Amino acid sequence: MLDKSSEPRFSFMAESPVEHFTTNFGSLELDKIVSKLSSCSEPRKRYEYLLFLAKKLPNIPLDTFNPSMKVKGCISQVYVKGNLKEGKIFWEGYSDALITKGMLSLLVKGLSNLSPEEIVKIDPTFITATGLNSSLTASRVNGFMNIFIKMKSQASKFL
Repeated sequence: MLDKSSEPRFSFMAESPVEHFTTNFGSLELDKIVSKLSSCSEPRKRYEYLLFLAKKLPNIPLDTFNPSMKVKGCISQVYVKGNLKEGKIFWEGYSDALITKGMLSLLVKGLSNLSPEEIVKIDPTFITATGLNSSLTASRVNGFMNIFIKMKSQASKFL
């Protein structure tokens, strides 16, 4: 069982120095997460990391969100909302499924504190680079992409 306060231990270096990142998907935080996930060859460990991230996502009541914030194309109920503060977007979200909540949390963490322009320019290949596409079912990978598309859509409305 995962300790809620600490990150799961992987068989790879948990925090790589920034200068060792070989990718640049448009967000330092997103690059760190991608690096962490891509360097793990065990699908179970990737799931554990998603569960860890799910526990880190603040519980926001579903009634906080309106229907326009719902992510279409997900089997589970997923809502995401961007809040613009001083030119940067800060995200919050809700999911009723734990794995999906982990994917949402990954995106909330990776895409927060960026300008709308930066978010719109994020390279979607980061999803494949995480290695999650080999760990998750096709419908979950599709849901992950749908959450990302919803976030980019909301960011573009702030432009």
